Parts: sequence; C-alpha cells; structure tokens
Amino acid sequence: MSITRINEFQSAPGKEEELFLFLNSILPYIASSEGAISCEVLRHAENKSSFVVIEKWQSIEAHKQSVSQFPKEKMQAAMSLFGLPPKGAYYA
Repeated sequence: MSITRINEFQSAPGKEEELFLFLNSILPYIASSEGAISCEVLRHAENKSSFVVIEKWQSIEAHKQSVSQFPKEKMQAAMSLFGLPPKGAYYA
C-alpha cells in the first residue's frame, strides 16, 4: 500500500519566490529516489507565501531513506527561506 506525505511550508517575508523555486528544484531529487511514485509543489491560491509538497511513496521507510540522503548543505542553505518550521505528515 502506498502512502502520501503532505508537507507544509510558509515562506519568510519577501522570500516567496525563492522558496517556490527551491521547492521546485528538489522535485527531481524526490522523483529519482527509490520508492518515489510522484511529487508536486502547490502554492496557496490566496496566500502566496504558503506552499504544500505532496509526495506519494511506496512506503514510509522509502520516504525516510530519501530524506536521510538529501544533501544537508542544500537544506541548510534554504533555512533562511522559511518563515515557520516546515510541517509534514503521512496519510494512507
């Protein structure tokens, strides 16, 4: 059974476009990760600083493995783009 991971992001003031570009830049990494089924970035229709990344995975373990292998320096460089800590949860 596949799972869906929904991640929520809020940009820092004035960083909306940069965060949107960053989130889209990681789609190829996610898509090429073992166990990934699909992934998309969506921007809130009214609040342009709010985003979700919806990921479908073969398992929770596959998602966690992908996250553990993501380049830490790339994520660290993006931290200034977040207005709030990112949130995420798994759905079946």
